[in-house]
Formats: sequence, structure tokens, C-alpha cells
Amino acid sequence: MSIPTHLLNDGTTIPSIGFGTYPLLGKEGYEAVRSALDNGYRLIDTAVNYENEGLVGRAIRDFLRESGTPREDITVQTKLPGRHHDTERAVSSGYESLQRLGLDQIDVLLIHWPNPITGKYVDAWRGLVTLREQGIARSIGVSNFTDEHLENIIADTDVTPVVNQIELHPLFTQESMRAAHTERGIATESWSPLGKRSAPFEEGAVADAAEAHDVTPAQVVLRWQVQLGNIPLPKSANTARQVANLDVFGFELSDDEVAAISALHRDDGRLFGGDPNTHEEM
Repeated sequence: MSIPTHLLNDGTTIPSIGFGTYPLLGKEGYEAVRSALDNGYRLIDTAVNYENEGLVGRAIRDFLRESGTPREDITVQTKLPGRHHDTERAVSSGYESLQRLGLDQIDVLLIHWPNPITGKYVDAWRGLVTLREQGIARSIGVSNFTDEHLENIIADTDVTPVVNQIELHPLFTQESMRAAHTERGIATESWSPLGKRSAPFEEGAVADAAEAHDVTPAQVVLRWQVQLGNIPLPKSANTARQVANLDVFGFELSDDEVAAISALHRDDGRLFGGDPNTHEEM
């Protein structure tokens, strides 16, 4: 299966769909990541706070060795935790993540949350810029940043993140942030792209499109993400669902279908109230 790619603002590319790994742990976690790689995923997302960088790295190394797939075909991204937002600590944290992954380089390194109450995300961004300059991270970005947070780090360093990974699903479409990303040349990644427990699979806009295209509701939502230009990161330990979630490039939603799904948005549609202006994750 050929997965289209996005050109990032630093000249590198990233697959247009990826595999989320939270909260995969232990033997089952390793097997899920390895299965995802075997089934064609080429973007694997992890984080320090997921406590699974080691198994993700091992699954990638084993896959590369056994499949003969070139290292450059796999994009692995991880995230800096809030407790490492001091610049020097951020640099050390990047080296630690690389060691746990056991790879030659972190392809994409993100700040996990801005933690604005702590107020050190600009310091953390300086650390990521240093890690990019040192070759530890190929590309650098952020997660859960607002437009104001983006403005502050860009003004301080003159370095624009390649991506911003945000909560984005049919019940919370993030229209204003997507527009801000487009204006700044930042790619939008979607965490919880299906909406988890609130997934709108029975809503007419989704169910009708699934019937019309002879696909699953989950495939409809992921195709909606792709057609909006987002990079969704679905997670599943089930092999059949992994395959189905990746198989969204053989059909196309109409403009009306995309609009109907987008119309499911609710202002209170966040899954757990993770407002980047108040949420702290250390």
C-alpha cells in the first residue's frame, strides 16, 4: 500500500497517516507496533510520557532488520514532557529519548504540551532548536499549541515548527487552528482522530457515507481527516483494524460529505477538557 506524504516546511516529508502508540506497553505493546509496521504504517508516534519509547524503538529496529526496509522509510516521532521544559534539560531529554529508541536519529521531536502556567515552553523550544542543530532531531514541532504559543516561539527563535499535533476529530474540528497552521506553513496532526469513546460512527453524516462508499465508519472519519489535509494518528492493537484504518486512499468523499461531517463540530467537543491554555502535563 502506497501512502501519500506531506512536504514539511523544512523540506522533509512525513506520511499522511500514522500510528499512535498511547497507551501501548509491554509485550502487547511491542506486538501492536510491530504489527502496525508489518501492515504498512511508516509514521510511528510515541512520547516520553507514554513510557514506551523503548518498545517502539525495538519494534522499529526488528522490523528494519527483518524486512530489509530502509531506515529512511520510517518516521518516528516522540515528545518532550513538561518537566523537561528548561532549555538544557530539554537538550538532555532529547538525547535520552534517542538512547531509549536506539535509533540513529529522532525524525520528528515535539513539545508535548505548552504548559503555559509553568510558562517555560519558549525555553523548551530553544532546546529543540539546539537538538535539530546537533542532528539529534531531524525535524522539530509542537503539540497542543495555540496560535499565541506558536507566535511566541517563532518570534523568539525565528524557527517555525514543522507540525502541531492537536486534538482533532469530527466533534472538535479545530477550524481556526487549521487555518493558523496553513498561514504559517505548519502541518496539522490529529490525535484521537476518531473521537475515542465519542466517535460519531452512528451519526448520519458518517454512517451514510460509509454505506455509500462500502467502507467502515472509521474509514470515513479517517478519510475526512486526510481530505482536510490533516495527518491522523489512529491507534489500534487489532490487526484487522490497523489494516482498515490505513486503507483510506481508495475512495474519496464528496464535498457535501466532508461538509456534513465537519458540521458535527461542537464547541464543547474536547474529549477530556484538555485546553492548552490551562492544561499542565509534567
